[in-house]
Amino acid sequence: MTRGASRPAALAALLGAVLALGACGAGTPRASPVAARPAPADPVGPVFGLTEDNAQLLWNPLDPSAPRAPAFAGARSELTALHPTYVRLLVNWAALQPERSRQPALEGLVSGCARTLGPCAPYRGIAGELAAIASQQRVDPGSFQVVLDLLGAPAWAAAPAHGCELPGAEPFARPLAPGALGAYRTLIADLLALGRREGVALDWWSPWNEPNDPRFITPQRSACVTGADAVSPDVYAELARAMASVLRQAGAGHELLLGELGGYSVGAPHLTSLAEFIAALPADVLCLSHTWAVHAYAVQGRAQPPDPVALLERALAARGGCGASASIWVTEAGAGAPQPGRPRTGAPGEAQGGCEALARQVLGWYSDPRVRAVLQFSFRDDPAFPVGLISSDLRRPYPVYGMWLGLARARAAGAAPPSPAELCP
Repeated sequence: MTRGASRPAALAALLGAVLALGACGAGTPRASPVAARPAPADPVGPVFGLTEDNAQLLWNPLDPSAPRAPAFAGARSELTALHPTYVRLLVNWAALQPERSRQPALEGLVSGCARTLGPCAPYRGIAGELAAIASQQRVDPGSFQVVLDLLGAPAWAAAPAHGCELPGAEPFARPLAPGALGAYRTLIADLLALGRREGVALDWWSPWNEPNDPRFITPQRSACVTGADAVSPDVYAELARAMASVLRQAGAGHELLLGELGGYSVGAPHLTSLAEFIAALPADVLCLSHTWAVHAYAVQGRAQPPDPVALLERALAARGGCGASASIWVTEAGAGAPQPGRPRTGAPGEAQGGCEALARQVLGWYSDPRVRAVLQFSFRDDPAFPVGLISSDLRRPYPVYGMWLGLARARAAGAAPPSPAELCP
């Protein structure tokens, strides 16, 4: 049974009040928590989700069991008001199990900072994240469905340095050493057991994050030459098969989310393009799931890169078979500086321009029936990749927060989405 399921209905009654929006910053709304909503008769467009690992932000703000963290209270309300269908959690194996002799620290204390920036409020790792998600699901069943994305080989589980690596490459990104695949399977089984203990279904699983990027799998190629054989697809295939086998043994209700690919249109000596990666995957891996994920960020300016969603669809169509009609999720979307991921400059119009660019990108996917979900990365701004909805200090939501709130409300009403100008006034 879900922990806290027997709590009185007073919590749901409290959440029944929908409070008016106030104003904050340059016209960006700050929302109050809203109640569970009935599903629209005819939803319009892909469902919304987000990546956010901080349990202090994930708690339903009116749950009486929520840990007291005053600096996080307003941001909890703002996150809850978005009613995400999916919440994506990054599972850093290297951080969870730095020593072979110890079990993964799934309840290990986490600082709650944004990297090293406050405010901070500790919580008990992935177990704390699932407890917070359970508080949302008690009030709004069907929301906050968990997507787990694994990454990071512990040094003891990684193969030695070899091949075409970038200078300074760490064990974190290397393929697993012979014999370490069993530990990877054990991690998945431990996560499944944790979900059962916390009363949270773990529905969606991704074998490895951005496997076509050298920051997550290295080397990418057999030689340091663009066009050399891509080796990362075989590394990924081993992980995907292992994950699929553990999930099959766990029974129905667990789905594989293939890809989590960086949306690169062109390869390089240390980088595999999306099309190259799909072309090199073994055929059996293409058939492990009918849902694929890609990352696509909004770029400001007239020079727009190719749409990663279109690139993925073309690559899957070229392979034919199982992936030709697959559903597509954009599991990382967002906007910040004109080149996403770089530090925000604070220049006039930057935040507004990012909002408009992201709105155009997301609305473009509304016309593609294969795009079933779009997940914002992240809610709280990550100082290392600042494309979040709210500043790292949790004091200021960016205009893109209002954009997602507007889209969420339109979908809840079964209405057509507002225009970019309406979403980013």
